[in-house]
Amino acid sequence: PNILSATGMDRGALFSTTVLISAAATILMGLYAKLPFALAPGMGLNAFFAYTICLIMGYSWQFALTAVFLEGLIFILLTVTNVREKIVDIIPETLKKSISVGIGIYIAFIGLSSAEIVVNNDATLVSIGDISQGPALLCIIGIVLSSVLLIKKVPGALLIGIIVTTLIGIPLGVTQFNGVMSSPPSVEPIFCKFEWTKIFTSEMFVIVFTLLFVDLFDTIEDQSVRLQPNG
Repeated sequence: PNILSATGMDRGALFSTTVLISAAATILMGLYAKLPFALAPGMGLNAFFAYTICLIMGYSWQFALTAVFLEGLIFILLTVTNVREKIVDIIPETLKKSISVGIGIYIAFIGLSSAEIVVNNDATLVSIGDISQGPALLCIIGIVLSSVLLIKKVPGALLIGIIVTTLIGIPLGVTQFNGVMSSPPSVEPIFCKFEWTKIFTSEMFVIVFTLLFVDLFDTIEDQSVRLQPNG
């Protein structure tokens, strides 16, 4: 929601959509695919959608949303016809792992930037922000806490880390607490807001192709994962 709302999309609707689609995809992965994977929107595609397509290239979020919808249909077609699997199989294993690392570093950079640990610097492009207070301090606390819990192999380490970090953020003024329960924001402001008038343009073709390319690389490492028996 924080990334996509930069395009002018309603943040509340984005929040509800993110929760609903993540829950639905994770439940489907467990019940249908029988795999213990949690799914959520890809940060690489979110950033490309907001910062490149909308903010840099100047297209509307409705145009970008239409491109994502078309790309998703093509991606499903490539998957059910096993074309995507054939593409993955011809890519060297070292390249698959390096793609995963590259995407991970990119997502980590987005998180560090959002937490103001990494800030803009005209001389060096990036530099360390003020880590003694605010979001940066809270982020460091959360990383250290979650790391310790993971090292200690505490069940639900990441979830515990998220909850505790959120609570710590209240007195620090970072977490905005508005009550325990409330009705979720409506998804109506962004639901099916497509822009069909430009679907046969060269601009749409380029955007759809780029999104498909990014999506394929985002899922290469996921498809190469093989669960090992416990013995």
